[in-house]
Amino acid sequence: MRFLYNLLTYVLLLPYAAYWVVRAIINSDYRHKLGQRFGMSYPQLERSIWIHAVSVGEVVAAAPLVRALRRLYPDVPLLVTTVTPTGAARVAAIFGDDVHHAYIPFEMPVAINAFFASVNPLITLIMETEIWPNLYQGCGVRKIPLVLVSARISPKSVDSYRKLLPLFKETLSHGIVIAAQSKADADRFISLGASQERTRITGNIKFDIELPEDIVVLGGELRRNLFPNRPVWIAASTHDKEEGMILDAHQRLLLQHQNLLLILVPRHPQRFSVVRELLEKRGMPTVLRTEQKPCDPDTLVFLGDTMGEVTVFYAASDIAFVGGSLVPIGGHNMLEPAALGIPIITGPHVFNAQEIADSFIDNAACRMVENPDELVATVDGLLSNLDDARELGSRGLNILTNNRGALKRLLEVIEPLIAAETG
Repeated sequence: MRFLYNLLTYVLLLPYAAYWVVRAIINSDYRHKLGQRFGMSYPQLERSIWIHAVSVGEVVAAAPLVRALRRLYPDVPLLVTTVTPTGAARVAAIFGDDVHHAYIPFEMPVAINAFFASVNPLITLIMETEIWPNLYQGCGVRKIPLVLVSARISPKSVDSYRKLLPLFKETLSHGIVIAAQSKADADRFISLGASQERTRITGNIKFDIELPEDIVVLGGELRRNLFPNRPVWIAASTHDKEEGMILDAHQRLLLQHQNLLLILVPRHPQRFSVVRELLEKRGMPTVLRTEQKPCDPDTLVFLGDTMGEVTVFYAASDIAFVGGSLVPIGGHNMLEPAALGIPIITGPHVFNAQEIADSFIDNAACRMVENPDELVATVDGLLSNLDDARELGSRGLNILTNNRGALKRLLEVIEPLIAAETG
């Protein structure tokens, strides 16, 4: 099975290379460190603690872990790998020069060998569920401890993985520790061949989110300086086709709430200009964040066309719609607005964090809407009844508070493994 898998990686090398070259031509962000995807130009580290976080959501979730590891092991370099440039940008924004960054290599053995030879990890920490058979084997043959952090796997994914069970059994047998989000996740990993003795239930470290201490102050200042004395709702991390539905809803809401302002924050920076053109076509007066100017009374939309400020935008808002959920993207992080006590609205597509979403829904800590009509009714209801809005925000904050502690349990797993490596 592994021979066939490796053969497939080499067969796919040319299409893979073509894919990244085309992306680099279209989007200059993909040109940066392009060689790392093929086994070249990694940081040269005598040893490191390696954390892999695919993109923005995983980087944000990993932030408390990274900060804890910096405190515990100040003399060991930390390497954070991502797949996407937006993830890389978030690494730079959150950690600055405190960590090294690289892109994870393609699954070719030659690229993986070059990666390990360059960064020399003492331990590998993979956020959530990223199963890379050759990378995992690379850790196994080098006896590098590997931990899947906040590991989760859906029943649907189990069915897919089971078709490749011989490969994944081998992959999961290399001394991997599964730090699962829940008992159901742990059981699914065990059914795929993970060791029962090395599978722990630690919870989801996303609940241990750390917001800047001054975030509420910063949000208040932004609101006073740019759009004072106006009710504000935010649609954050939005996607193609979703913005159109949100703008339809906003235009209808303006019939009842004439002073209402929408903060619109597309998920991906390459779409800022696309959304700006959409607003222009609709004739909706808009102020861009990059313009650094206050909104006029007739401004209908404030476009967040910067990276790394969505938390400040949440803190400047009365109601939060979390995007990627009115379209089948799978939803994005509900815990940032929850940590601020802001009432949350989501669409029906929340499979990227189903258990978190289910917890919020079951405890009436968010409102789920199926379509723009329901979005209009829900935002209108919350704007018209501030007591209901405050109660909804309070329930979300309570869920976040009651589920903290995963980071502490995770560190209890990680520290002995690092101690064994450092002697």
